[in-house]
Amino acid sequence: MIDCVPAKFYYLLLCRKSRCAGLDVHSESIVACILIENENNEVTKEFETFGTLTKDLFQLLKWLENHKVSHTAMESTDIYWKPVCNILEDFFDITLANAQRIKNVPGRKTDVSDVEWIAKLLRHGLIEKSFVPPEGICQLRDLTRYQKKLMNYCTKKSNSKSPRSINY
Repeated sequence: MIDCVPAKFYYLLLCRKSRCAGLDVHSESIVACILIENENNEVTKEFETFGTLTKDLFQLLKWLENHKVSHTAMESTDIYWKPVCNILEDFFDITLANAQRIKNVPGRKTDVSDVEWIAKLLRHGLIEKSFVPPEGICQLRDLTRYQKKLMNYCTKKSNSKSPRSINY
């Protein structure tokens, strides 16, 4: 064991991921950072920005595969992560992180610094995975939300056609 590192943190030094990526997903773009550790324990960074169309997501997949990435992490912001996760989940170990738990230190914040921070946290195993329900449960949730939306719409239409609102 290394003398200057407390025992509880020694595990984190041994469990580094040698090829990992952090993703910052927005409505119209995805910023990605890959961290690659070589034999000398030197880490190189590579950044790339992709669109969010399906063809762009497949370019992201190809880029990550070309760099032999094994693990990816992204913030679970709004619903933008879903298509990305759907395409990447069969190829990589994906960590969907709660944005509040991986906030960077206050100060100047850019997408590039965000993805690098996410990749560093993932590399050292410091991101707790968010719960993503199985596909069947996700579909049931979507159907339930849609049903509620339709019921609200029908109620609104019904109320707007009440006899009190008709002018004679």
